[in-house]
Amino acid sequence: MPNIGDPRFEQAVILICAHDETHAMGLRLNEPQGDLSLGHLFDRLEIGAMPLHRDQRVLVGGPVETERGFVLHTDDCFDPTASLAIDGGLAVTATREVLLAMTDPATAPRRSVLALGYAGWGEGQLETELVENAWLAGEPEDDILFDADHETKWARAMARIGVDVVHLSGDIGRA
Repeated sequence: MPNIGDPRFEQAVILICAHDETHAMGLRLNEPQGDLSLGHLFDRLEIGAMPLHRDQRVLVGGPVETERGFVLHTDDCFDPTASLAIDGGLAVTATREVLLAMTDPATAPRRSVLALGYAGWGEGQLETELVENAWLAGEPEDDILFDADHETKWARAMARIGVDVVHLSGDIGRA
Protein backbone atom coordinates (compact mmCIF):
# COMPACT_ATOMS: atom_id res chain seq x y z
CA MET A 1 0.00 0.00 0.00
CA PRO A 2 1.16 3.57 -0.54
CA ASN A 3 1.48 4.15 3.22
CA ILE A 4 3.94 1.29 3.85
CA GLY A 5 6.46 3.82 5.18
CA ASP A 6 9.51 1.89 3.99
CA PRO A 7 11.00 2.77 0.59
CA ARG A 8 12.46 -0.74 0.28
CA PHE A 9 8.91 -2.06 -0.05
CA GLU A 10 7.30 0.71 -2.06
CA GLN A 11 5.10 -0.92 -4.74
CA ALA A 12 6.60 -4.30 -3.85
CA VAL A 13 5.21 -7.55 -5.19
CA ILE A 14 6.27 -10.20 -2.68
CA LEU A 15 5.57 -13.92 -2.71
CA ILE A 16 5.32 -15.27 0.83
CA CYS A 17 7.36 -18.48 0.73
CA ALA A 18 7.22 -19.52 4.39
CA HIS A 19 4.88 -18.45 7.17
CA ASP A 20 4.30 -19.90 10.59
CA GLU A 21 3.68 -18.64 14.13
CA THR A 22 7.32 -17.53 14.60
CA HIS A 23 8.27 -15.91 11.28
CA ALA A 24 7.48 -15.20 7.65
CA MET A 25 9.79 -15.12 4.64
CA GLY A 26 9.12 -13.80 1.15
CA LEU A 27 10.80 -12.80 -2.10
CA ARG A 28 10.26 -9.51 -3.88
CA LEU A 29 9.65 -10.22 -7.55
CA ASN A 30 9.47 -6.83 -9.22
CA GLU A 31 12.78 -5.08 -8.54
CA PRO A 32 15.74 -5.98 -10.76
CA GLN A 33 19.22 -5.86 -9.20
CA GLY A 34 20.53 -3.08 -11.44
CA ASP A 35 21.68 -4.55 -14.75
CA LEU A 36 22.77 -7.88 -13.23
CA SER A 37 21.77 -10.80 -15.46
CA LEU A 38 21.88 -14.53 -14.74
CA GLY A 39 24.75 -14.91 -17.21
CA HIS A 40 26.81 -12.23 -15.49
CA LEU A 41 26.09 -13.75 -12.07
CA PHE A 42 27.06 -17.23 -13.27
CA ASP A 43 30.34 -15.75 -14.57
CA ARG A 44 31.02 -14.09 -11.20
CA LEU A 45 30.28 -17.33 -9.37
CA GLU A 46 32.54 -19.23 -11.79
CA ILE A 47 29.87 -21.85 -12.41
CA GLY A 48 31.42 -22.80 -15.75
CA ALA A 49 28.18 -23.27 -17.68
CA MET A 50 25.68 -20.64 -18.76
CA PRO A 51 22.03 -20.63 -17.63
CA LEU A 52 19.44 -21.28 -20.32
CA HIS A 53 18.04 -17.78 -19.78
CA ARG A 54 21.35 -15.91 -19.48
CA ASP A 55 19.80 -12.47 -20.12
CA GLN A 56 17.16 -12.85 -17.40
CA ARG A 57 17.57 -10.17 -14.73
CA VAL A 58 18.51 -11.08 -11.16
CA LEU A 59 16.06 -9.59 -8.66
CA VAL A 60 16.36 -7.85 -5.30
CA GLY A 61 14.56 -10.41 -3.13
CA GLY A 62 14.61 -8.27 -0.02
CA PRO A 63 16.86 -6.53 2.48
CA VAL A 64 17.90 -9.63 4.47
CA GLU A 65 20.97 -11.72 3.50
CA THR A 66 21.43 -9.76 0.27
CA GLU A 67 24.44 -11.82 -0.83
CA ARG A 68 22.48 -15.07 -0.68
CA GLY A 69 20.63 -16.28 -3.78
CA PHE A 70 17.18 -17.81 -3.76
CA VAL A 71 15.73 -19.45 -6.85
CA LEU A 72 11.95 -19.41 -7.03
CA HIS A 73 10.95 -22.12 -9.48
CA THR A 74 8.30 -24.54 -10.60
CA ASP A 75 8.39 -27.80 -8.65
CA ASP A 76 9.44 -29.88 -11.66
CA CYS A 77 12.98 -29.27 -10.37
CA PHE A 78 12.68 -30.21 -6.70
CA ASP A 79 15.36 -31.42 -4.30
CA PRO A 80 13.68 -32.90 -1.21
CA THR A 81 16.79 -32.18 0.86
CA ALA A 82 17.19 -28.54 -0.20
CA SER A 83 13.97 -27.17 -1.69
CA LEU A 84 11.15 -25.51 0.22
CA ALA A 85 7.79 -26.47 -1.28
CA ILE A 86 5.28 -23.66 -1.75
CA ASP A 87 1.62 -24.13 -2.60
CA GLY A 88 0.68 -23.94 -6.26
CA GLY A 89 3.44 -26.12 -7.69
CA LEU A 90 6.26 -23.78 -6.66
CA ALA A 91 9.46 -24.18 -4.68
CA VAL A 92 12.40 -22.13 -3.44
CA THR A 93 15.92 -23.52 -3.49
CA ALA A 94 19.11 -21.79 -2.35
CA THR A 95 21.85 -24.17 -3.49
CA ARG A 96 24.54 -24.23 -6.14
CA GLU A 97 22.91 -27.41 -7.49
CA VAL A 98 19.78 -25.55 -8.55
CA LEU A 99 21.97 -23.08 -10.43
CA LEU A 100 23.65 -25.97 -12.23
CA ALA A 101 20.22 -27.42 -13.05
CA MET A 102 19.34 -24.11 -14.70
CA THR A 103 22.09 -24.70 -17.31
CA ASP A 104 20.68 -27.94 -18.74
CA PRO A 105 17.35 -28.29 -20.59
CA ALA A 106 16.94 -31.79 -19.13
CA THR A 107 17.11 -30.60 -15.51
CA ALA A 108 16.08 -26.95 -15.59
CA PRO A 109 12.78 -25.94 -14.01
CA ARG A 110 10.04 -24.93 -16.45
CA ARG A 111 10.01 -21.39 -14.96
CA SER A 112 12.39 -19.74 -12.51
CA VAL A 113 13.73 -16.45 -11.20
CA LEU A 114 16.75 -15.78 -9.02
CA ALA A 115 16.60 -13.21 -6.24
CA LEU A 116 19.36 -11.97 -3.96
CA GLY A 117 18.17 -11.56 -0.39
CA TYR A 118 14.72 -11.98 1.08
CA ALA A 119 12.10 -10.14 3.08
CA GLY A 120 11.62 -11.38 6.61
CA TRP A 121 9.15 -10.75 9.42
CA GLY A 122 9.37 -11.75 13.07
CA GLU A 123 6.68 -13.36 15.17
CA GLY A 124 3.32 -11.65 14.55
CA GLN A 125 4.88 -8.82 12.52
CA LEU A 126 3.35 -9.71 9.15
CA GLU A 127 -0.04 -10.34 10.72
CA THR A 128 0.08 -6.91 12.37
CA GLU A 129 1.03 -5.25 9.09
CA LEU A 130 -1.86 -7.01 7.33
CA VAL A 131 -4.33 -5.82 9.99
CA GLU A 132 -2.95 -2.29 9.57
CA ASN A 133 -3.57 -2.55 5.81
CA ALA A 134 0.10 -2.11 4.97
CA TRP A 135 -0.19 -5.03 2.51
CA LEU A 136 -2.83 -6.40 0.17
CA ALA A 137 -2.90 -10.13 -0.49
CA GLY A 138 -3.78 -12.14 -3.57
CA GLU A 139 -3.19 -15.54 -5.10
CA PRO A 140 0.12 -16.03 -6.95
CA GLU A 141 -0.06 -16.32 -10.73
CA ASP A 142 2.78 -17.48 -12.96
CA ASP A 143 2.85 -14.44 -15.23
CA ILE A 144 3.16 -12.08 -12.26
CA LEU A 145 5.76 -14.28 -10.57
CA PHE A 146 7.98 -15.12 -13.51
CA ASP A 147 7.63 -12.63 -16.34
CA ALA A 148 10.23 -9.95 -17.06
CA ASP A 149 7.85 -6.98 -17.16
CA HIS A 150 8.92 -5.71 -13.74
CA GLU A 151 7.69 -2.15 -14.36
CA THR A 152 4.02 -3.20 -14.48
CA LYS A 153 3.94 -6.15 -12.05
CA TRP A 154 2.63 -4.14 -9.11
CA ALA A 155 -0.21 -2.55 -11.08
CA ARG A 156 -1.08 -5.91 -12.69
CA ALA A 157 -1.03 -7.67 -9.31
CA MET A 158 -3.31 -4.97 -7.89
CA ALA A 159 -5.68 -5.26 -10.87
CA ARG A 160 -5.90 -9.05 -10.32
CA ILE A 161 -7.37 -8.44 -6.87
CA GLY A 162 -9.71 -5.74 -8.16
CA VAL A 163 -7.76 -2.65 -7.11
CA ASP A 164 -7.31 0.28 -9.49
CA VAL A 165 -4.02 1.91 -8.42
CA VAL A 166 -5.32 5.30 -9.57
CA HIS A 167 -7.72 5.25 -6.61
CA LEU A 168 -5.11 4.38 -3.95
CA SER A 169 -3.94 6.98 -1.48
CA GLY A 170 -1.36 6.94 1.28
CA ASP A 171 -3.45 9.36 3.35
CA ILE A 172 -5.23 8.09 6.42
CA GLY A 173 -8.44 9.76 7.49
CA ARG A 174 -11.26 9.47 10.02
CA ALA A 175 -14.94 9.26 9.41
